[in-house]
Amino acid sequence: MNKPQETNAPCAEKSPLKKTDSRPIGVFDSGVGGLTVMRAVSELLPDEDIIYLGDTARVPYGNRAAETVRRYALNATDLLAERGVKAIVIACNTATSYALDAVRAHHDAPVFGVIEPAARRAVGATKSGHIAVIGTRGTVRSGCYPAEIAQIGKDLVVHQKACPLFVPLAEEGWTEGGVPREVAKKYLEEFAGAEVDTMILGCTHYPLLRTVIAQALADAGAGPITLVDSAETTAHELRAHLREQGLLHPERADKDASARRLHFLLTDFPDGFQVTAERFFGGPIGSFEHVDIPVGADPKP
Repeated sequence: MNKPQETNAPCAEKSPLKKTDSRPIGVFDSGVGGLTVMRAVSELLPDEDIIYLGDTARVPYGNRAAETVRRYALNATDLLAERGVKAIVIACNTATSYALDAVRAHHDAPVFGVIEPAARRAVGATKSGHIAVIGTRGTVRSGCYPAEIAQIGKDLVVHQKACPLFVPLAEEGWTEGGVPREVAKKYLEEFAGAEVDTMILGCTHYPLLRTVIAQALADAGAGPITLVDSAETTAHELRAHLREQGLLHPERADKDASARRLHFLLTDFPDGFQVTAERFFGGPIGSFEHVDIPVGADPKP
C-alpha cells in the first residue's frame, strides 16, 4: 500500500468568525419623545432587537431636580439591565444632561446619550462657526449643548432658543399647517440675517416638525441652515460602536420586520398614548407591557 504523500505545505488557516451579539438594545426616555430615537435606531439597525422603556408615570423630567433625574435614570436603566441589554441609549435630553455620567459609571454596558453625538455633528458641519440650539426651556437652561460644543470645538458661538410649544404640537399631531408654521415663525425669526448655518434639534420631539422648522427659517430669510437631528446622530454613533466592538446582531436571513423583536415597556398608560406613540415611531407598535419602578428606589449595586 502506498503511503500518503507527505507535504510541508502549511494547513490552510480558517477565517476568524465575525463576532456578533444577539442581545437587545435598550432605549430609555421619560415619555414618548424617545421613540424618534428608537425609530432611527430601528431603521439604521434592522437586524437588532430593541427594548423601549418610557417612564410615563414620572414624565416630564424637565421640572425635576438634577439628583431626582439621576435617580430616575438609574432606576430605569437598572430595569433595562435586568432584561439583558447589550447597550443603553438615554433618548432624553434632560436625562442625558443630568444622568449620563452616573449611568455610565453604574453599568458595564456601553451607554449613549443624545447630546454628544448631535454636538459633534454640528461642530463638524458648521462653516460660519455659529451654531443654533433649539430645545425645551429645561434643556436651554441647563446649558448642556454649549458646554459640550465648547469641549469639541474652539471659537464657536452658540445661539440658544427655547421653543416649548413644539412639544405639545408634536404630541397632538399638529406637525403641518398654519398653526405650527406660525409658531415656528415666531420662535425662529430671530435667526433671519444671523450667521447661523447649523441648528441642533435639541429635543427628541422636534424631528416631527423638521419640515415646518426648515420652512420657517427659509421664510424668515435665514441663509441655508443644516438641521442636526439628535436621534439620527445618536443612532449612527451607536451603530459604529456596536460594529467596532463586535456587538451587532447576527444578520437575519429573513428581512421581514416581524423577524425581530421590538418590545415596549411603560410605567403608566396615559390616555391616547398609543396613537401618539405610533406617530412618533412612524408605524404600528402593538401592545405595551406595564412595569413598575418603585418611587424613591435606590439604584441597584
